[in-house]
Amino acid sequence: MLGLPDGTQACLFDLDGVLTQTAKVHAKAWKQMFDEFLQARAKETGEPFVPFDEHADYDEHVDGLPRADGVRNFLASRGITLPEGADDDSPDATTVHGLGNRKNQLVLAIIDRDGVQVYDGSVAYVRAARDAGLRCAVVSSSANARDVLQAAGILDLFDHVVDGHTTQEQGLKGKPAPDTFLAGARAVGVEPARAAVYEDALAGVQAGHAGRFGRVIGVDRAGQADALREHGADVVVEDLSELLDTDGAA
Repeated sequence: MLGLPDGTQACLFDLDGVLTQTAKVHAKAWKQMFDEFLQARAKETGEPFVPFDEHADYDEHVDGLPRADGVRNFLASRGITLPEGADDDSPDATTVHGLGNRKNQLVLAIIDRDGVQVYDGSVAYVRAARDAGLRCAVVSSSANARDVLQAAGILDLFDHVVDGHTTQEQGLKGKPAPDTFLAGARAVGVEPARAAVYEDALAGVQAGHAGRFGRVIGVDRAGQADALREHGADVVVEDLSELLDTDGAA
């Protein structure tokens, strides 16, 4: 009674925007970081300052992607190219990794100040999935995924966590490539066709579709149900609690 096809053995959950309300935190941090960068650039070049849109720009260019990819994607949308830099660049460095580290610094400060809120419907769904004997994993591009899960008090609900560190260590491509979800399926010992993917980001549902998972469930937190379907979601809900009384045999 989880809205899943018969034979499903595992559930692979994105973190931000699916399990926790940290997508809002990330959008806020991206906006602050990029606006500060764009304002400084406008003063230097005389170009007009066009702020980062935490809805359109966030959804289109950075949501669900590894941090450096998000920086590159947004800058490319503005015709801006920066040096790559290195993973350990200072948050003040005007490089791809420097901007990414500045964004991460802002996220951690907000989480430290405000804590982490979960989506109660999602937590209830995860508990129901575990009670039904399904294996559960988190698949996130965030390097802070374990810390966020720990702060939210739900780390113990998951058998495995694929995060930004896993991506780097295993040389995986980030979403929309299916690599991280495929790694999650391997980690819990299940074939992709026997696993369900839960995503709120367009790049995430695209990754689930590309990986040929048994079901890709789009979680619409931002009024983009049609876009989630267009990118590969088999089912779209506003909250996972909607699936708790659904017979998903297909």
